Parts: sequence; structure tokens; C-alpha cells
Amino acid sequence: MRARRFLSVLAASAASILLASADELADSLSLQEVVVTGTRNAVDVRHLPFTVNVIGRQALTEQQQTSVLPTVMQQMPGLMVTSRSMMGYGVSTGAAGGISLRGVSGGAGQMLVLIDGHPQYNGVYGHPISDSYQTLMAERVEVLRGPASVLYGSNAMGGVLNIVTRSMHEDGVKTHINLGAGSYGTIQTEASNQIRSGRFSSTVAAQYSRTDNHRPHTGFEQYGGYVKLGYDISEHWNAAVDLDLTHWNASNPGSVTQPKLENDQWITRGATSLTIENHYNKTSGALSVYDNFGRHKINDGYNADGGTPQTDLFRSKDAVAGVSWYQSAQLFDGNRVTVGLDYQHIYGRAWYTDRKTGETVTTQRRLMQSAHSHENEVAGYVDFRQDLTDWLTIDAGLRYDHHSTAGGEWVPQAGIVVRPLEMGALKASVSKGFRNPNTREMYMYGTANHDSLHAERLWNYELSWRQSLGGFSYGANLYYIKGDNMIQTVAGKNVNTGEIENYGVELEAQYRIDSHWTLLTNHSLLHMENPVVAAPTYKGFLGANFNCQKWSVIAGLQYISGLYTAVGDNEQKEDFCLLNVTVNYSLCRSVGLWLRGENLLAQSYEINLGYPMPRATFMGGVNISF
Repeated sequence: MRARRFLSVLAASAASILLASADELADSLSLQEVVVTGTRNAVDVRHLPFTVNVIGRQALTEQQQTSVLPTVMQQMPGLMVTSRSMMGYGVSTGAAGGISLRGVSGGAGQMLVLIDGHPQYNGVYGHPISDSYQTLMAERVEVLRGPASVLYGSNAMGGVLNIVTRSMHEDGVKTHINLGAGSYGTIQTEASNQIRSGRFSSTVAAQYSRTDNHRPHTGFEQYGGYVKLGYDISEHWNAAVDLDLTHWNASNPGSVTQPKLENDQWITRGATSLTIENHYNKTSGALSVYDNFGRHKINDGYNADGGTPQTDLFRSKDAVAGVSWYQSAQLFDGNRVTVGLDYQHIYGRAWYTDRKTGETVTTQRRLMQSAHSHENEVAGYVDFRQDLTDWLTIDAGLRYDHHSTAGGEWVPQAGIVVRPLEMGALKASVSKGFRNPNTREMYMYGTANHDSLHAERLWNYELSWRQSLGGFSYGANLYYIKGDNMIQTVAGKNVNTGEIENYGVELEAQYRIDSHWTLLTNHSLLHMENPVVAAPTYKGFLGANFNCQKWSVIAGLQYISGLYTAVGDNEQKEDFCLLNVTVNYSLCRSVGLWLRGENLLAQSYEINLGYPMPRATFMGGVNISF
């Protein structure tokens, strides 16, 4: 019944959009159609054969979320993020913090998160760390659906989520403070300052958040900071250095059927980079050096019913350091060729220490007391794009990637774009994605296999149509994914034996009715021959934004059906519908008030098996800008 009611609302909304007067639709190119993900230089997305969506800073901040992921999950069809509480995703038992796209899982390292094009993932386990991706550093988020391994290498099998960081573009000083509090003792605070003076620019931001969450032993506390310094060397050259650092303390209560005590995490993640860019009329490029690093301390806890406290702690540290260079050039009219070189040094080490003495534990009870690895990855790539006519573009790319353990991998992609209408584009593409084995799979625990693991491989075939008609834009995607060589544990060893076969359809539309109202909706249907946890069969979203003088209201209704919380013999699925609303009021030019309510229908649901999510929650606060 909930599904029928939801689909009825969607149908009525779609009908009202389609019946809108065509006289109100003016042909104009949205600024959001210019992207850098899917290509290394800024380009009109209508000339790319791949599907890239952009979520700007206004959309990221108007719902007063400290993380970019809740907004991205709402606005991106096919993308799912697992969580188990009101605030804080977690990285351990319970599988929270996983990002999946089209049934290809970030928890398995097959979905890549980037910051300014630099890979961000745990060097030991190979997966993204969801609590690291804070709104305070983001100018916009670009999501490419489908493999992006030609440009970004390993882990970009299912797609990439690229966080483009903030910069100050005009002279002056801007300061912003956000304070909020709400349900379950939740507090969120953020302060940022941006300066531009001549050739120099800076962005400095800091945040603190904490919550008790809705279950005992589910507390979360986070400190974070971001610094970016930029300098325009000349009209054509500029340099920037940045540092993003966050630390959080989190507790995992275990499932409701098997509660745990002392399952605590103390985690620090950081990312830093130095980039030098050049911008000329017919060529542009960049050279960057980056380091993504982490330090982790985890108490695995014990069963609340008769268990014994752990005597030691799991410790690990990792780094993904690299150098990236690319140069893009227009050799003749309608042409763009990009060549690049990448080098990565992937480091991971894990061990156990005694809780009382801090000394390293060396008993045989642990199979991973002091395992470590140093892996290197070297790659070169070329991407060629050519406008053959005003309405036809072709694109082809090729990467060769060599991993010091897994060996070499050729990665091709190709696509074509036909623009039969001025603001419409029909796209077709075929692309390969891959993922090299990570430290855990090669070296950790009794399942380790250092000698014979090779890269996972996946092919994606996609057909899409996108059109913009002034205030109304829409898109539709059909895709088929076929992958093999997936790493699975068989007879106690990690081996390349698994398969992926997914196909589905994605729909999205946005209509700016007038200066006050905007409607947006997206839907995705997914079929998986081999189901995976945290991938829904259907995911739909209907949103409405209202702005009038001092008021703004952002409302969103999200329906998720057939979400796998367990697969195999004990397969389980969840269906639920969430209503979230944020109200902003401008008290004066410098001060604004906000109120956010989530799960206002008070749904009872789980995203992770045995971890019930909170019912209706509320947050309120104040924004100060000067």
C-alpha cells in the first residue's frame, strides 16, 4: 500500500510537470552541465558519452547536513549509503558506511571516492571511509555512474564520487558559522573563513559534532578541519595546497539479537595535496602530489550476554600516496586529447596491542598481528574526444595499469554522443572497470592469498538520453553490467571466482516552475543475478523546494524497496518510506534560523540487519554569516 501511494504521488507530480506550459520553458545551458569528472578538463556534459551529475554547494548546505552523503543519496538514482544511527556511519561490524552504485559496492572497494580527483580509501581494506566526507570542504560533488578506470584506475569499477573542494574566487573576506542541536543529545557546529586578496586565496574550516544516538552504546563524536591555500602564479598558472583532517570516536552496540559492549573505534583520517595547474587557450593540465592516510584503533568488543572483554586492541595505519600528471590539448577544431601518468604507493599495516601495556601481541590466537605490505601502481592513459559535426561526438580512451603484485591490466572505453536537438543528447558507451586486490585480501587472516590473486574486472554497457528545456530537464539510462574475477573466499582462501551481472534503468527529472518552486525526482530499478547486501531493487525520490523572501523549505520523500539486508539461504529485504523536511528562515542579512526533521513518518526500518534506525528526529540551529 505504501508503494502504491508513493507511486501515485509520483505519477501525479510527473503529470503536472509534463502539462506545464511550453511557453514557460526558455532554452538556456545550466552551469551544472559543466563538469571535470569523466574528463580532466572542464567540459559541457552534453559532449561526454558518460552520465555525470553535479550537486552544488547550495544543495549540499541547505539541508544543514554535516556530511555530503545524505544529500547525494537523495539526489542520485542508484546510489545507496548504509548507516545504522542518526549521526556517524562507522567502519566496522554492521557494514555501515558502505557506498554502492547500481549494486556495485564501495564496501568491497568497487566504488571510488575522490577529493579533487585524488583517490580516497583505506589502504588496508580498500574501501571508502564515509565519515571523512564532510560538507565543510565541498564546493560541489560530481558523480559519474559506471566505470571510470581509464582516468582513475583501480576501484573505480562502479563509478566515482568526486568532491571538488572550496575556493574563494573574488576579493574579500567571508565568514560563516553554523550551530545546531537536537534529538538524542546531538550537536553539530561548523565555522569557515574564506579570503581572497589579489593572487592569494584561502579557505579555513573546522567542525565538531557529537550524539548519543538512539540506542545505548551508539555514541559518536567527531572533530574535523580543512585548510586550502591558493596562489595565482600568473595569468595561466596557479598553485594550491590543502589538508583535510578528521578524527572520530564511535561505539557499535551490535545487533539487537546479539548486543555488544565496548565495541569502540578511534579513527583519524587525513588527505593532503599540492597541485600546480596551467590554463591556456588550447591546452590545460596539472601536476599534483597527494597523500591519503589513516590511523585506526578498534576494540572488537564482547557479547553483552556472558561475553568476556577483549584484552587487546586492533591497530592499523595506511596511506595511499601518489603523483598524478595530465595535460589536455585541442589539436584542431572540435578535438580534445588528454594524456596522463599516475603513480601510487599503497601502504598498509595492521597489528594488535595489549590494552593494559600497549605492547604488540604476538600470540598465535591472532592471524594478523603484524602483517604489512607496500604495493606500487604505475599507469599511463590517453583519452581522445572529437566533435565530428555540431551534433556528433566520439570518445575513446585507453589505460595501462601495472600493480606490483596483481600485474598489468589494459583498460579501454569508448562512447558516442548524438545531439539531434540543441539541448538533447543521446549517449552510448562501453567501458571497463577493475579493482586490484587489497592488503587485507593478500596478507591478512587465514584467508590471505598473496601469490595468485588478480584484478577484478567489469564491463558496463550503457544507453542514455538527456534533455534540457529551460527550467525543465530530464534523463533516462539503461545499463548492463557483466563482471568476473570477483574476489571471494572459497575453502578458506581468497580466490578470483565471483561474478556480477546487473542491469537496470534510471530516471530523473527537475522542473523549476518559477522563482519560488522547484520539483525534482529520480528513480532506479535494479536487477542482480547475484544479489549483494545494501543494494535496493527500487529506489525513488520526490523532492520539492520552496523559496519566498525570507523562507525556504526543502522537502523530500524517499521510497526504498527490496533492500537486501541479508543474502543467501537467510535472504532478507526491507521496504520503507522516509519523509525529510528542512525549513530555513532569514532573521536578518547575517543571521538565519533552521529546523530539520527526518523520518517524519516515524517509520520502523533497518538498513543493516539487526540495527533498527531511529524514528522521527529533529535538529534546529542558527547560521551566522559576515
